[in-house]
Amino acid sequence: MMMEASFDTEESFDDPSCLAPQPPGSVSPAKRQIKEVKETKITINCVTFPLPGEGPEQQLLKPDEWSYCDYFWTDRKDPQGTTLVTGFEVLLQKQLKGKQLQKEMAEFIHERIKIEEEYAKNLSKLSLSPLAAQEEGTLGEAWTHLKKSLHDEAEVHLKFSNKLHTEVEKPLLTFRGDNFKKDLKKYDHHIADLRKQLASRYASVEKARKALADRQKDLEVKTQQLEIKLSNKTEEDIKKARRKSTQAGDDLMRCVDLYNQTQSKWFEEMVTTSMELEKLEVERIEWIQQHLRQYTTLRHETDMFNQSMVEPVDQLLQNVDPAKDRELWVKENKTGDVRPVDMDI
Repeated sequence: MMMEASFDTEESFDDPSCLAPQPPGSVSPAKRQIKEVKETKITINCVTFPLPGEGPEQQLLKPDEWSYCDYFWTDRKDPQGTTLVTGFEVLLQKQLKGKQLQKEMAEFIHERIKIEEEYAKNLSKLSLSPLAAQEEGTLGEAWTHLKKSLHDEAEVHLKFSNKLHTEVEKPLLTFRGDNFKKDLKKYDHHIADLRKQLASRYASVEKARKALADRQKDLEVKTQQLEIKLSNKTEEDIKKARRKSTQAGDDLMRCVDLYNQTQSKWFEEMVTTSMELEKLEVERIEWIQQHLRQYTTLRHETDMFNQSMVEPVDQLLQNVDPAKDRELWVKENKTGDVRPVDMDI
């Protein structure tokens, strides 16, 4: 992790006195100014941030919304602690994880469908059972309707499983197809390219900063040598060194300006793209919510249909009359109504 103190470049060497000859042993104004400038910023992984407590407090871009655009600016280590992961990569991983979880939900609904299909099959088979088929009377009628209701219930569960497939499982599977990952890669490459450009600009700043320091040191050494008569350097040599130092300062300012422009572009694209990812996540959650609610609606409908089929059976069971059944059975199976009497002698 690269960390560098940042300061206002123009304040460091814009004053011509910074580059003028100084008495032997003195510290140049340029160095003295750099030392005296209070560090208010820090550069981490080529991105510049304000130091805590320095400068005006930053306000959230979208207060009270916990928006993606406010909380994913710094890098962090992966769970293994070996690799740095950018905040934007964390957002992309959230999208990919959401896609996987959506797929797992579809698999769960598919298993539910298989259970419903198997249940419907077994109910239909059971409805054809000959068990207790010879029951008679009002109880026999109720029993016949109870068995028939199993067949009707099987049809309801089969329709339920079909609707689960078309109205819940399929939408979960087809929401954001194969192109979704390609779109995420475009986002990833775009932001990654901007980050690489920023790193390149930062490297240029550091190179220019070192070149300026070298030029200032060279100017200071030549000036001191001239003052103490250790060198035959002429005033022209001093002016030449001063021009080079000034040019190095101009180069540094140019590099810092290009760096700031690149960072600003990266910042704007980060805000825009993170907001787009946030919108995609809202759409995903609302889509899943909609279709899981459709699951509960279908489930309620299934219960209502089952209840409507059970009610006639329940009515028949309430009307079961042991006396009536006995009457019907006796009439059909009686062997005679003349009772025995005593024998005469």
